[in-house]
Amino acid sequence: MLTDEFHPLDGGRVALLAPDGSLDHARRPEDLDDAALLRLYDQMVLLRSADQVALSLQRAGRMGTYPPTLGQEATVIGSAAALAPQDWVVPSFRELGAMFLKGVPLRLLYLYWMGSEWGSHFPEGVRVLPVCAPVGTQTLHGVGLAWAAKLKGEAAVTLIYFGDGATSKGDFHEGLNFAGVFQTPSVFVCQNNQFSISVPRRHQTAAATLAQKAVAYGFPGLVVDGNDLVAVYAATREAVARARSGGGPTLIEAQTYRLGPHTTADDPTRYRTEAELAAQAPYDPLLRVRLYLERQGLLTAAEESQRQERHEEFARQEAREAEALISADPDEMFDYTFAQLPAYLQAQKDYLHRVRGDQQEAAGG
Repeated sequence: MLTDEFHPLDGGRVALLAPDGSLDHARRPEDLDDAALLRLYDQMVLLRSADQVALSLQRAGRMGTYPPTLGQEATVIGSAAALAPQDWVVPSFRELGAMFLKGVPLRLLYLYWMGSEWGSHFPEGVRVLPVCAPVGTQTLHGVGLAWAAKLKGEAAVTLIYFGDGATSKGDFHEGLNFAGVFQTPSVFVCQNNQFSISVPRRHQTAAATLAQKAVAYGFPGLVVDGNDLVAVYAATREAVARARSGGGPTLIEAQTYRLGPHTTADDPTRYRTEAELAAQAPYDPLLRVRLYLERQGLLTAAEESQRQERHEEFARQEAREAEALISADPDEMFDYTFAQLPAYLQAQKDYLHRVRGDQQEAAGG
């Protein structure tokens, strides 16, 4: 068991696929053969392509503020890939790849970031909660889902994502404490990308690792190389199996690095240097998988170029479909929260109708 071999208080970190593409075959999960690894790599490339299209849309004024995943693809894809169909994904706001992998159409994810709440209206049966922008509150939602599954006797595991900044919030500690006491089938994945917006991790906590916070709540914590697709998959696979068998929760700290801004409203040059950013380039999570696959004869430059073109075109088409779904009806601001609209909102809605009526009459006259 990885949690027996790598204890967070001992400073150990799970790393199986090195930056040069060499792989620790002894610890490699048996179900992650080269064909499976190629499929997950394909999903990582799709995620990066979707990310780049979203950034282009935002810069062109066709999308609102957007949080890029650049540099964190291995953590997102490797963890979500370890889930079964009955399991839940509880995202924060940087898990587009996990949500897509679990069945949320990319066009709906784009639609959400374009400002339409219809982007959170997922297809029936997709076990993914909507994006959660408030930092850390989704830990409570996820633990509640897991506890409900346990009470109902369902073999469902809940995978809960958050960033390193969330570990400084009360919601995080309340969620982990509850999960430990009631042994809920929860897997907590902390995407430690080293910054809580602009605050470096060293200014958030004096703990040597974030994973060791699990020890205080009575369950295992594990530090993994978050840029290592194989390590993330192996750690999550083990944690999911433990949770499903009644062994309780696990906290996984995936140590990665955010290569882009916190969101498109952020200017990372104000709090980190170009030299720091350049030093992270060799640890690009896509690069190390590509190096391994090339050595195995499973990837060529021509195939890689075609793959990127195919995924970029797919993402652009999904964006066009998302834009076609945007509603221009302002009544939607009022119609989908309350079963019976409160008087103060009804007054606002009536006022809006009067103003629009006057505008239409003036335009017609």
